[in-house]
Amino acid sequence: MFEFLINNWLEALSTVIGIWCVWLLIKENVLTFPLGITYSITAVVVLAQVNLYADVVLNLAYIAMNAYGWYFWLYGGGERREADQLTVATTSPLLVWQLLAVTLVGALAMGWLFDNYSAADLAYLDSLTTFASFVAMWMTAQKYLSSWVAWFIIDVIQIGLYSYKGLYFYAFLFFVYLVLAVLGWRAWRKHLREPA
Repeated sequence: MFEFLINNWLEALSTVIGIWCVWLLIKENVLTFPLGITYSITAVVVLAQVNLYADVVLNLAYIAMNAYGWYFWLYGGGERREADQLTVATTSPLLVWQLLAVTLVGALAMGWLFDNYSAADLAYLDSLTTFASFVAMWMTAQKYLSSWVAWFIIDVIQIGLYSYKGLYFYAFLFFVYLVLAVLGWRAWRKHLREPA
């Protein structure tokens, strides 16, 4: 076990940072975003080593999305701000369908590119979780309650993907994320502000 930890120390560190990051997100603490940037940087290194290129792209995008979320939670949202804090909101059915379409089209396109022009493993499945995560991260930055539902579905798929690739710390991390997604949904639902 000790040798496993030594050989996978960055994955283990990234796992701890990831759990802390989501815990802060559940608590609606804006420090989730700088911690998310740190997690994403470590994940890029780990995932590149096992040829999960779509996940590498995802974590590079997470760096930018965490910066966006950080800004939006501090200054954005206009009418959704109460006591200088962004409130939780719901998504419209039309927006849900639009986000699903973006996810599917993006996943197919990225999967095709990685499948045909790289040595990527599980190109389509990896691309599906990548595009779904792009969408879920945008929803999180907007503080939409349904982001937790998206994260739950992504977490289930990622547990299988990372287990298959032998990334057991990350498989464990996404199991914890699965539990945290349920807790996050319940916590945010208490602070929900319905759209006007």
